[in-house]
Amino acid sequence: MSEISGDIVNKAAKGDIKAFESIYREYFEFVANVVLRIVKHTDDAEDVAQEVFMTIYRNLKTFRGESALKTWIYRIAINTAINHAKKLSREFRQILEHGNDKAVAHSPPEDEDAIKNQENKKMIARLLDALNPDQRACIVLRNLEGLSYQEIAENLNIPINTVRSRIKRAREAMMSLSIPRYTLS
Repeated sequence: MSEISGDIVNKAAKGDIKAFESIYREYFEFVANVVLRIVKHTDDAEDVAQEVFMTIYRNLKTFRGESALKTWIYRIAINTAINHAKKLSREFRQILEHGNDKAVAHSPPEDEDAIKNQENKKMIARLLDALNPDQRACIVLRNLEGLSYQEIAENLNIPINTVRSRIKRAREAMMSLSIPRYTLS
């Protein structure tokens, strides 16, 4: 991925659609991957990625160039994905309170490796689902995106100690869920 020139950014900020298309083509895959890791569902990720680019288009004139365009887009993507995940969490809680639990059908895997891979993905998804969206974002950025605590703090616009706290609590929550509970009979 190459950095978009300032000339293209300026043209896009002034409403030049072709210049904005250049930004879109350059960063769409990046945004889609970041968003997918937070919202976890392809259909939702596509919708959120489109929302991210609508936000970028509307706000490009406010981009001051104090950071790289990629960093600015990354922040928008993360914040939009977190907000979407929070909204889904609220909606999911409401559905559960009203007794409407939806089952999702999955096709059976072909072989033993696929079964193990699918089980691992399901376990990770369950563990991430148990976290609140703020914790999930920090864990995804740290463990899947490989960002440092400082980079996470800068991208989420929160203090570094908040990042540390969220990651610590997220890991504790994930550990408590992944350790089998045994009872004495």
